[in-house]
Amino acid sequence: MTHLYIVTGSSRGLGQAIAKQLATAGHQVLGIARQQSSELASLEVKYPVVQWKADLADAQDIAQQLERFLTTKLISTQAPFASVTLINNAAYLAEPASLGAQVNVDIIRAVEVGLTAPLLLCNAFLRAIQSASIPKSIVNISSGLGRRAMAGSTSYCAIKAGMDHFTRAIEMEQQEMQHPARVCSLAPGVIDTDMQIQLRSASPEAFSSRQNFQDLKDKGMLDSPDVAAAKIIAYIARKTFGKQVIADVRDAE
Repeated sequence: MTHLYIVTGSSRGLGQAIAKQLATAGHQVLGIARQQSSELASLEVKYPVVQWKADLADAQDIAQQLERFLTTKLISTQAPFASVTLINNAAYLAEPASLGAQVNVDIIRAVEVGLTAPLLLCNAFLRAIQSASIPKSIVNISSGLGRRAMAGSTSYCAIKAGMDHFTRAIEMEQQEMQHPARVCSLAPGVIDTDMQIQLRSASPEAFSSRQNFQDLKDKGMLDSPDVAAAKIIAYIARKTFGKQVIADVRDAE
């Protein structure tokens, strides 16, 4: 039987790399993003991948759609999936700046995409399949900045800290369920994505840590999205996955 993976932010960067690697390994992949990925579209003829277009800044409709999909596939028709995993990866990139110099719309959108949407999707996911006996997992892609604050990234730090903490709460709730989901808020390491480019391109006056990120690039210390995706997938495949609720791909097994 195949495994079903739901991946948000699948149109580029880390999310696209995760979705692509899972699909080419033969798993059923549902990608959710504001735009479709041409790379994933090219796989759809040969591999089990489907893309849904949705703006996660307004995630209520897509959460309802996901709940209906899972209810139909896993409860009504008893589709033969060996497991189901939700990977909340999407994020909104606001310009680095100190609080007081940020744009209100950017703060709102960042919170909606990075925190509200994962909460709504987790709610839909669990409501649809909590009673199903098949293995189920939630992977929230977090960040070291949720555990260590950084000036110039106030919203991002708050969002990722919130993601860590609501993951802790879900894990406590799941301990009381007959068919509990495994949950983990997973930091993926330092990756050369659009966010890194944005941080390196920021004004030193607006973002005092800019040189630190340039140094990471110059010293070759950044993973490519493909390398980071492989590490995440390997971490999820560990037999011990979920034992450590707040985790990092670099943690020893």
